[in-house]
Amino acid sequence: MLQKYLFFLASIFSPIIGSSQSQSSFYTQNYSGEITLTAAGATHFANLALSCIQKEYPNKTGHVMIDSVLKTPRELHPAFYGCFDWHSSVHGHWMLVRLLKQNPDLPLHKEIIARLNDNINTVNIEQEVNYFLQPSNQAYERMYGWAWLLKLAEELYTWEHPAADKLHQALQPLTKIIVQRYFDFLPRQSYPITTGVHPNTAFGLSFGFDYAVTTGNDSLASLIEKRSIQYYAEDENCPGEWEPGGEDFFSPCLLEAELMSKILPSEIFESWFAKFLPSLDQGKYEVLLHPAIVSDRADPKIVHLDGLNLSRAWCMQHIANKLKSDPVSQLLDQSARFHLKSTLPYIASGEYAGEHWLASFAVLAVTEN
Repeated sequence: MLQKYLFFLASIFSPIIGSSQSQSSFYTQNYSGEITLTAAGATHFANLALSCIQKEYPNKTGHVMIDSVLKTPRELHPAFYGCFDWHSSVHGHWMLVRLLKQNPDLPLHKEIIARLNDNINTVNIEQEVNYFLQPSNQAYERMYGWAWLLKLAEELYTWEHPAADKLHQALQPLTKIIVQRYFDFLPRQSYPITTGVHPNTAFGLSFGFDYAVTTGNDSLASLIEKRSIQYYAEDENCPGEWEPGGEDFFSPCLLEAELMSKILPSEIFESWFAKFLPSLDQGKYEVLLHPAIVSDRADPKIVHLDGLNLSRAWCMQHIANKLKSDPVSQLLDQSARFHLKSTLPYIASGEYAGEHWLASFAVLAVTEN
């Protein structure tokens, strides 16, 4: 049955990367089918972030007004005011750091460093901290924006570059606020949020756990482990056949499994996964293995489905790596590649609805493993 599904996937999704002349040099595939980003691709994605991290409008602030004083996005968030909304700005900055780390000779190197220094400095971050400390903003960007801020902090922490330490130190006051938000909120959150969009709890825990492990924050790692087990350890038969929702950019089932692949030891995870998504290779969750169809990339909600395909890919890769000897691992690995191939050519669609954020998902999907 496993071979049947691999053949089925291969027959439907022929390699798409390279089908567009303008993007044929952005990616390479090795003999095993692994997709990697080339220097040309890195430059392409970096330009998408550079075009928006200091682009103030259009903007969706998500701001709670407590008086009649109107402020511009840049006045509210001098560090992360671009890319349409706060969280997209944060992960646009993360992507620029990730791309420079992996491509030190990128032609845009100097421009990227200059933009990072423009935005992430002590003065700007102090104002970001003050915004988060306002009583009306205790739940601001919970947990999606929190998670991406920690991912940016983690990337700066591990970056061996002359500019890295200054940027990391400048960001630290805000990083500390976000870490404290985890400690304040998680003990009070009785039930996880399993939506396919921003508030998804598993996503916030997964990125938070990465940050905690990388930076040696044992107390944060312990908290996330404890809450993950309390939330998800007994879950079985995830309703993956209900996915995707029409505006999802996350798969609730795959995100939860990706988190637990980090939290649980290999043998325990294999047993847990077999109950969580049983008979995956027998066609029960066929819909999870097929990339979502994106009918309108100018629609800000429908284009979320491009993000779903990319986030599914990185989740499947993490799960497959943890399963290893499990035959389902091969199926997930193959499906992850098909999800990437079906979506990567459309990251630069010419529509700002997707271009302001999708590149970060793409870079994560092709550089995380």
